[in-house]
Amino acid sequence: MGEVRRITHHINGAYWKEGSARSGDVYNPATGKVTAQVDFASPELIDHGVKVAKKAQEQWAQASLAKRVQVLFAFREILNARKEEVAKLITAEHGKVLSDALGEVTRGLEVVEFACGIPHLLKGAYSEGASTNIDVYSIRQPLGVCAIISPFNFPAMVPMWFFPIAIAAGNAVIIKPSEKDPSTINLIAEFWKEAGLPDGVFNVIHGDKVAVDSLLSHPDVASISFVGSTPIARYIYENGTKNGKRVQALGGAKNHMLVLPDADLDLAADAAVNAGFGSAGERCMAISALVVVEPVADELIKKISERMTNLKTGDGSAGSDMGPLVTAVHRDKVASYIDAGVSAGAKLVVDGRNPKVNGAAEGFWLGPTLFDQVTPEMSIYKDEIFGPVLSVIRVSTYDQGLELINKHQYGNGTAIFTNDGGAARRFQNEVQVGMIGINVPIPVPTAYYSFGGWKNSLFGDTHAHGSEGVHFFTRGKVVTSRWLDPSHGGINLGFPQNG
Repeated sequence: MGEVRRITHHINGAYWKEGSARSGDVYNPATGKVTAQVDFASPELIDHGVKVAKKAQEQWAQASLAKRVQVLFAFREILNARKEEVAKLITAEHGKVLSDALGEVTRGLEVVEFACGIPHLLKGAYSEGASTNIDVYSIRQPLGVCAIISPFNFPAMVPMWFFPIAIAAGNAVIIKPSEKDPSTINLIAEFWKEAGLPDGVFNVIHGDKVAVDSLLSHPDVASISFVGSTPIARYIYENGTKNGKRVQALGGAKNHMLVLPDADLDLAADAAVNAGFGSAGERCMAISALVVVEPVADELIKKISERMTNLKTGDGSAGSDMGPLVTAVHRDKVASYIDAGVSAGAKLVVDGRNPKVNGAAEGFWLGPTLFDQVTPEMSIYKDEIFGPVLSVIRVSTYDQGLELINKHQYGNGTAIFTNDGGAARRFQNEVQVGMIGINVPIPVPTAYYSFGGWKNSLFGDTHAHGSEGVHFFTRGKVVTSRWLDPSHGGINLGFPQNG
């Protein structure tokens, strides 16, 4: 057995030296072996971390916008130069293939780059002479200590939806990453220190529900950002708001892809495979419900099946197309949904329960799986499976497909594949979902737009990043001002400088 590392908290610019009364196992999903032990924080440690962050934030908020942006740019350069190193950590603990892990880091970098423009994003409005000799103007200021509770499926990208903007706006951050793949965010903390961010502005505290509940109830935590399953998102939202915090809690999804008869079926088949089985289906934007308007279902399923035969499941660091699932428990849960689908009468076209893999037999393997003849009352349709299971639901008309999507409890993402511009325009207006792709299967918006769904896919009224993210991590003031006498600053012929 190889060496088991200790993964611990990163607080006030340094790793925590004291021991921990509780810890959890971290696995390599491709081997099934424990590779590390991660420390779990106590409520007392959470309190210490919040106090550190609060003190650091008071100074960081006073730093000029120019200084903050210099640190953001430095962090961006370090992360970009070392993104392959980050990607390897993700693969080692999450299991996704290296190319997918690298893509995750690259998409997170987009938000860092967006946050580099924070001076423009924080500009207020100014009305001169709103009344006689009175001017009115608005400003935006930071919240204070902002907590981020992030999921296992995107250990780099999802935290980067939040912390670049929070820090650029003058807040301090405490991140509680998933205990399943915690190493990535520790490395990112080291990058922040190297970039010149003052100690205490970015802190990583590992843990489980004890840590989460401590953050939700701590009086000096101003906001909570969360991404994860819907039951936990609801819990985070209800308990966070009950304690007076600003909360954005992004929940689960059951993303539909509606295929019209006029669609390019080769394009649709490629998209269904890519969006259904990428990252072993462990994406909140994965396509898991393929709604096909007849008479093209048989042809489309044939094309998808042909593509699935060429997919290689195996170790994410060894050139496979799809890696393992994150834990044995999660693999078994997803496999139980396949069993349930068979029992309910769905037609199992491709069975992934006993895949041929390029990796250790002890890995947490499950191959890509395809069902046909799925109906709305089946659990494989109703529930978010979060694994490589694609279900085909046949409908007779566009209206039936739209009704199916709109009735579902989740409204995170959806896509339509068609060559009819009128149908696409109608769909984008009528579908009750927050993010829509037109011939694009995974419609994750670019960083300057905001990410988030509708219905049980979002709790709170603020989406991630983009303009909504800037507003979430700041609060507004309106100043009404009157100055009766001018003041003079003296003579200075030098060129004015930022600082």
